[in-house]
Amino acid sequence: MKFSEQWLRSWVNPALTSDELSHLLTMAGLEVEEQEPAAPAFDNVFVAEVLSVVKHPDADRLNVCSVNVGEAEPLQIVCGAPNVAAGLKVPCARIGAALPGDFKIKRAKVRGVESSGMLCSGDELGIPDGVDGLLVLPASAPVGTPLRDYLQLDDQLFTLKLTPNRADCLSIKGIAREVAALTGSQVNAVPVDAVAPAVDVQRAVVLEAQSACSRYAGRVIRGVNPAARTPDWLRQRLQRSGLRAISPIVDVTNYVLLELGQPLHAFDHGKLDGRITVRVAKPGEQLTLLNEKALALQEDMLVIADATGPVALAGIMGGLASAVDDTTRDVFLESAYFAPEAIAGRARRLGFSSDASHRYERGVDFNGCRDALERATALILDICGGEPGPVTEALAPLPARPAVSLRVARVARVLGLTLPVDEIVAILTRLGLVAEPAGEVIHVTPPSYRFDIQIEEDLIEEIARAHGYDRIPVGTSLARTPMLPQPGQVRPKLALKHILVGRDYQEAVSYAFVEARWEADFAGNNAPIRLLNPIASQMSVMRSTLLGGLIHSLKHNQNRKQERVRLFELARVFHGKAAQQQPERLAGVAWGAREPEQWGAGRERVDFYDVKADVAALLAPREARFVAITGHPALHPGRAAAVLLNDTQIGVLGELHPKWVQAYELGSAPIVFELDVAVLTTVDRTVVVPVSRLQPVRRDLALIVDETRPADEVLAVLRQAASGPVTEIALFDVYRGKGVPEQKKSLAFKVLMQDTHKTLTDEEVDAAVAKLIRQAEAAGATLRV
Repeated sequence: MKFSEQWLRSWVNPALTSDELSHLLTMAGLEVEEQEPAAPAFDNVFVAEVLSVVKHPDADRLNVCSVNVGEAEPLQIVCGAPNVAAGLKVPCARIGAALPGDFKIKRAKVRGVESSGMLCSGDELGIPDGVDGLLVLPASAPVGTPLRDYLQLDDQLFTLKLTPNRADCLSIKGIAREVAALTGSQVNAVPVDAVAPAVDVQRAVVLEAQSACSRYAGRVIRGVNPAARTPDWLRQRLQRSGLRAISPIVDVTNYVLLELGQPLHAFDHGKLDGRITVRVAKPGEQLTLLNEKALALQEDMLVIADATGPVALAGIMGGLASAVDDTTRDVFLESAYFAPEAIAGRARRLGFSSDASHRYERGVDFNGCRDALERATALILDICGGEPGPVTEALAPLPARPAVSLRVARVARVLGLTLPVDEIVAILTRLGLVAEPAGEVIHVTPPSYRFDIQIEEDLIEEIARAHGYDRIPVGTSLARTPMLPQPGQVRPKLALKHILVGRDYQEAVSYAFVEARWEADFAGNNAPIRLLNPIASQMSVMRSTLLGGLIHSLKHNQNRKQERVRLFELARVFHGKAAQQQPERLAGVAWGAREPEQWGAGRERVDFYDVKADVAALLAPREARFVAITGHPALHPGRAAAVLLNDTQIGVLGELHPKWVQAYELGSAPIVFELDVAVLTTVDRTVVVPVSRLQPVRRDLALIVDETRPADEVLAVLRQAASGPVTEIALFDVYRGKGVPEQKKSLAFKVLMQDTHKTLTDEEVDAAVAKLIRQAEAAGATLRV
């Protein structure tokens, strides 16, 4: 809900600054998401009148203007605006003025002609009006008046982030009610008087779907002027509330919507046939809406129909065929109450929303229909003229407002604050609720505009926010808080994040809703879980991999000139509805230089082995095997590996496939990984061993194997054969060349042996090494001599 502070203060004007008012609303549960000025800062700009316009002697596109700014002598100003003309009222920035963008106005000569100021456009003042040229002011604008005062540009625009239960605050009237209740100020509501009918013309109304629509009021207004213009004050309030002016009648319905919170709709009376019927849609019926979207109506949709069929989708949007336009002379104005359950979800199902549906599906004051109709009628008559007919109103049983019982003791227990009954009653009364105390229980009846008051806790919440959250005392908890046991073989997910942050990664958070293209490209998933009601077309499926979001974040950083990117994300992926089909994954992407730019390091790019070390750090002290794989949809077929732990694959690691590097315009290939979090958070039980005081014995083994054989296979064989004094086996060299046959390679391993109680003898060392050699030769390796 966006609104002008000046408009609100015309209803209620507490002794608070703009910032204090913003804080008050936020602390009362009406969060002020944004507060911005109506116009940027500028000064020394006045309303001026162009007296004469003559061509510049040395420039075809410039004019020399004589301008009255309210002083004894007019100013001479050179202007190049295409719409400048004698008699116009326009803004004039005088010498010394400071305009937005730190633009100073000085005395100047333009092609030899002196210019003493500047005539301004809306864009130059930071208040764009969509006109190519000067900002044209009304002919009634007083010359010499500061423009900020005349256009009320020192206004503040508030945007409230309302929760769905506070539909009563989707209007100036509702917000004013709240401010008055919180500050004790007086509400100066706009008086709404019944408009006396001038003609006896009306249209019958029938409620067939009474549970969905229990009140429908309408009236005919004949002879409106289609050439009328919406007043500037009304246009300004609409514009500052985020709506554009369309036509006087439509503007009035939008204005009353913002002012009173009641959606209205204006039909062209001459395009309707017979009586108005509120009913559900029939099979096969169709309707083209104002947004030109043609609908095949469904049987749970509520419609407004005449004798020919549906003319509007009730509570959502009117039909195109019955809309008012520049030729409309007679209007049928509608004001109705539609039950939230009859409107909720329909607009979203159709792929759009409207201001009316946003309010109706949350709840509209069913006692405000008649006032809104009278208010709109009066405004239309003032702006467009015409003759009103009598109001036609159809009624069915209105929603019940049952009283809610509030226990005073319960208030004290929940809030930790003891309030007397009289004070509780006073708070609830200020909020518009009817509170009737009966001893220690208060029976509270909510008004017709509060759909969120249903249980005792709702009332306690109202008391807390009206009393002030900051006035509720903070007490010391008396509960025992023993330390919970920590399993020795489980580490928290936060520890994984700390490891990656320590290795220069930054955490990314992305939506679980992704593009279907990402699933096909990075997971080979052509049948992802689709959302029935996606929040955007590019977020239509559930992710089964985290790589898509990370690549998107990488591209986002590249577009902002980041030359080195390290990102990770720990989140859930979705393969099905069952819990076990929604595992958590830890994925990362590394792109750019290996080290940050510095004098002591080169600009080598990050490669597979750099990120392999990061993955190894996540698993330490356990050691994983990395086995080359092909066929992964996201990874380069020759530069990718499966991550194996105890011969079970727990993830993948590799360079992004070249076709995706090209398709997503990444420039060069990033290195990515994705691992199973359940494995990463499980660690081996810590085993404590004494540190030997004896020297270790080292032996080196050089084994010749086939060129295509992975070194870790040979290492695994040796480690499996290790026993007795062998404490460590590690690869330290790979050699190809003289002394090694072609298509072979030499792998050199260091073997460390040590005992904690005695010095090893040569016989024990030789026996251990001989066992390793036998096992290696049995696996196809040859000892290099």
